[in-house]
Amino acid sequence: MERVGERSVHPPRGPARTGAEHEGQAGRAARSLTRRVQRRGPALLRVCVGMVFLCFGVLKFFPAASPAEGVAVRATTKLTLGLLPPDMTLPMLAAGETAIGLGLVTGVLLRLALVGFFAHMAGVFSALVLLPGEMWQGGMPVPTLAGQYVIKNVILVAACLVVAADEWGPDRRPEDATAP
Repeated sequence: MERVGERSVHPPRGPARTGAEHEGQAGRAARSLTRRVQRRGPALLRVCVGMVFLCFGVLKFFPAASPAEGVAVRATTKLTLGLLPPDMTLPMLAAGETAIGLGLVTGVLLRLALVGFFAHMAGVFSALVLLPGEMWQGGMPVPTLAGQYVIKNVILVAACLVVAADEWGPDRRPEDATAP
């Protein structure tokens, strides 16, 4: 007979107990949800970023509907060294953002949409350098409201990095290419 505090020299009878046996229904549900989010997370991010792009792109088709259109036109005009006339800039940005949004939402031509997305984001972030008076408060490293509007796009970039890693990842199977 064993005394309290002593270890048995005999192995325990039956299968070893794991923490999973004690977690109950809530724990199993959480694990199931976690697996589903891990599997479908990139698609969810893709569709969400696509909806943002689609909505903001469509807004740019209607003059004065987008609060960012002035900054977008000025930054694009500077970025293209004035070669793209301002009256052409807004419709082109609208079409580009809408196309990127549609590509992300539907998954059709996804790789092209991702390339377009990252190129577009490079242009968006260039506004922080090209329009310093509009992006920063008095030369300080404190962003204005317009600067904050640009900087918040790091979240969209991070989301699309996950989408791109999923799309171009080494474990991507050809039949997955059209799966949402």
